[in-house]
Amino acid sequence: MPAKAKIKEMFDGIAADYDKLNHILSLDVDKSWRRRALSVILNEVKDLSVLDLACGTGDFAIAIAKASPEAHVTGVDLSEGMLEVMKEKVAKQGLQDRISIETGDGENLRFPDGSFDRVTNAFGIRNFEDKGKGLKEALRVLKPGGKLVILELSRPENKVVRWFYDLYFLNILPKIGGKVSGDKGAYSYLPASVKNFPGKKEFSAMMRQAGFEAVTHKAFTFGICRMYTGEKPR
Repeated sequence: MPAKAKIKEMFDGIAADYDKLNHILSLDVDKSWRRRALSVILNEVKDLSVLDLACGTGDFAIAIAKASPEAHVTGVDLSEGMLEVMKEKVAKQGLQDRISIETGDGENLRFPDGSFDRVTNAFGIRNFEDKGKGLKEALRVLKPGGKLVILELSRPENKVVRWFYDLYFLNILPKIGGKVSGDKGAYSYLPASVKNFPGKKEFSAMMRQAGFEAVTHKAFTFGICRMYTGEKPR
């Protein structure tokens, strides 16, 4: 089975428990990371059109829509299982008129060039089979001057923090996640995907190579999460 199909199948399988586990395992700190990214996403433009790639169960898309009543968000993900959970959450929040949801591949987007003011991605870029291609697609669908904002997990650089981080992510997280979801493999994949993700300098270079300018990087919570931003040339 191709890698992309395996990832889709894995997320379909854990979709029902994903939100509960995600917040438990991150101690709800993931919510603060999303809030900190909102100020970067929502500045300058009021009537925003936003594409949220690998949107999962929709937490980031919903946060954007709630923070900006003028914004319209389109969420795209490979996993129908995750999107079904997102649809329920969007309906519960009464945001169906401002959040569109569709199955799609972030490396092969159906949208015309220059369709969006912002492209966002929260904790999903590491699952892309070809990250460079995904970045180029994000650039293509952005309007000139539009911004890409990415949140992604990473290993802390501080040796002491990294020791505790590895202990938790490599030993504790797979056991808890596997026990609750019944899929230990999925929660073993998570730390492996974070460990294999490019470092801050390498990923920033990938963004520049894809065509983004004004690329920035910011670390949150001892470097457990990093925010990358880049702009499409005008």
